[in-house]
Amino acid sequence: MRWTSVDDLIRQWRERVREAAASGRALCLRGGGTKRFLGRPEQGELLDTRDCSGIVNYEPSELVVTVRAGTPLAELEAELATRGQMLAFEPPHFGPGATVGGCVAAGLAGPRRAAVGGVRDFILGARLIDGRGELLRFGGEVMKNVAGYDVSRVLAGSLGTLGLIVDLSLKVLPRPVAEASLRFEMDEAAALHRLNVWGGQPLPISASAWQDGILELRLSGAAAAVDAAMARLGGERVPDAVAEARWHGLREQTAAFFTAAGLPGPLWRLSLPSDALAIELGGAQLVEWGGAQRWLRSDLPPGEIRGRVGALGGHASLFRNGVRDGEVFHPLTAPMQALQRNLKNAFDPAGVFNPGRLYEGF
Repeated sequence: MRWTSVDDLIRQWRERVREAAASGRALCLRGGGTKRFLGRPEQGELLDTRDCSGIVNYEPSELVVTVRAGTPLAELEAELATRGQMLAFEPPHFGPGATVGGCVAAGLAGPRRAAVGGVRDFILGARLIDGRGELLRFGGEVMKNVAGYDVSRVLAGSLGTLGLIVDLSLKVLPRPVAEASLRFEMDEAAALHRLNVWGGQPLPISASAWQDGILELRLSGAAAAVDAAMARLGGERVPDAVAEARWHGLREQTAAFFTAAGLPGPLWRLSLPSDALAIELGGAQLVEWGGAQRWLRSDLPPGEIRGRVGALGGHASLFRNGVRDGEVFHPLTAPMQALQRNLKNAFDPAGVFNPGRLYEGF
């Protein structure tokens, strides 16, 4: 269905939310549906966000763009590219239908995340409809406007459980002038050590990945800085086309590690201190973000995986496949559970939006 104006659409959405809250119905908020596999199963009547689409305001000189939540992510990135700019956190699409709102709700970042920050670090402001049907605004369109800044940031990774996003103001960055990728042969322990040493040095490392005895680095920045880092680090230069395909495959999870049918079990996402020891759990592993993000394909029981990861100061989430009607994300501590519940109650007291998508009972 097409709407005569965005204001008309927002009025219709607000009324639908009020009706759902009054009748005790749930709404399933969804854009392109490319990240439906995340979290626990969807519940409720579908509310498609894609009619709320378009770039509202783009100021390249201010490095800020305001965009409606249903805008295709590819459309936004194409517009930024015409001005030599980008969403620096490299959000994965996982399909052609990905939307900007879904990108923020999923809270996922690509290979560049360790160098520039995550999704929440680039959210300047947001408008959303809460579970009472009220239209709320947080933050602004300039980096100096910090009123409500943290409130808009909590939308990152919320999987649509806090509100219906209408539009977002995002910080963008210039695309790097030069990039080059290097390849080294070393085991996991050596790779983790090197990555932590290099992480404390002024090197233009924008991405890293270790798998099966091979460590890959991407260098990004001024041409002189990239050339100097290449000379200092050594290693084997990866042809640009091969490197671009490799980093794209990691970002979109089309690389063989994610798609090969012969590898064991579901896919787990492990978040750890970058200097944590190697995870000795068997299965197949891929290490990113200087050691802070590690992917594991394993059929071990969830308790065993989470116990080992927790002992190293991290947490483990079931990312793809596996049994998804239990706890998919790492169990919360009692204080964090109370905080999450209070946040949900403040934004969505009737439990209208995507109930149970993050945790059972939320």
